Amino acid sequence: MLTRLKMKIWLVIALVTVSQTIGQVRIKDIVSVGNGNQISLVGYGLILGLDGSGDRSGSRRGAIFTVQTISNMLERFGITVPRAQLRTRNVAAVMVTATLPSFSRKGSHFDITVSSLGDATSLEGGVLLMTPLRDMTGENYAMAQGPVSTGGYNIETGSGEKVRKNNALVGRIPNGGYLVVDPPNQTLDLSQPVGLHLLDPDFVTARHIADAINRSFVADSAAVSYARPVSPGLVELHFPDSTKSQAEAVDFIARVETLKVQNDLDARVVINERSGTIVAGGNVTIEEVMISHGNLTIHTRSAPVISQPQPFSSGGQTVVANVTDTQVREGAAQTAVIKKTTTVSELATALNTLGLKPRDIIAIFQAIKQAGALNAKLIIN
Repeated sequence: MLTRLKMKIWLVIALVTVSQTIGQVRIKDIVSVGNGNQISLVGYGLILGLDGSGDRSGSRRGAIFTVQTISNMLERFGITVPRAQLRTRNVAAVMVTATLPSFSRKGSHFDITVSSLGDATSLEGGVLLMTPLRDMTGENYAMAQGPVSTGGYNIETGSGEKVRKNNALVGRIPNGGYLVVDPPNQTLDLSQPVGLHLLDPDFVTARHIADAINRSFVADSAAVSYARPVSPGLVELHFPDSTKSQAEAVDFIARVETLKVQNDLDARVVINERSGTIVAGGNVTIEEVMISHGNLTIHTRSAPVISQPQPFSSGGQTVVANVTDTQVREGAAQTAVIKKTTTVSELATALNTLGLKPRDIIAIFQAIKQAGALNAKLIIN
């Protein structure tokens, strides 16, 4: 009997432990360390190797700056070509943009984005030439180069037919940028707290992060706590007094980032009306509500009728009139009762039984929200 009682106690403890760990995430997955200096970079460059989809030069609408750039580049290699004879259909001028990640140092690689500046039709298959990247003050920090990935295409035939997928005038180069100098303020200041910026600001989550840190690390005195929530989007992290070097500071932050906390997410239903996409979180619940859905179709058809005068009449004339035939078809209404505290999966099952399409479901979600039965934020894009 005692053995069974012990087994039940251990089972209850195990269930409580599992329930506490389910849904927990690492701190590093929901925050960003914000004391590093993020720098926005921009540059101007050329993309070569295009299959006749580059900037035009022989018309008034052509990109003159592309011709000038090609001419200047060739002159640096000792090649002089009259600008009037340059053809640029395989070349496109682009603007290169990027944002340096926090705590980046010389030699670090990062992703860059290229965007067409002229009248090119596609950047597919192109390669970006070496392009310097500078900040708002004009300081060169990095270089960019590499093959462009567009994720789409834009094909035009001589007969005027066009086939397009996504936007082929903007592309990315993964790890295409690299730092050539060390940006300023990229080291940890041991005398100042480090900011843990929540990617999704929330009061409860900020409190959970601070509590988890203070429980895991024993402070130097009872009156000192290492973490303090300042706002729903910021938690200040103070270094221990024993931290004397950058290596010790990195080790402390690394241990903080691996701690797991309960991320308190808002209940949201996100709707994209353009694509008919609906995404609902697991915390969404619905109060008891009745849903009735029916289809009403009105079809109008107009047929021409020709009226001619009698034979050999002197005053008549031929008249063309339209006769309209209107038909109304109303589908049988489908009704379902959603019980109180219904989850998203249960609601999806109930709506699927009605045979509804995504756009009908979007309208139903909006109506449920207006009825006050949707316990979630409804976000429509």
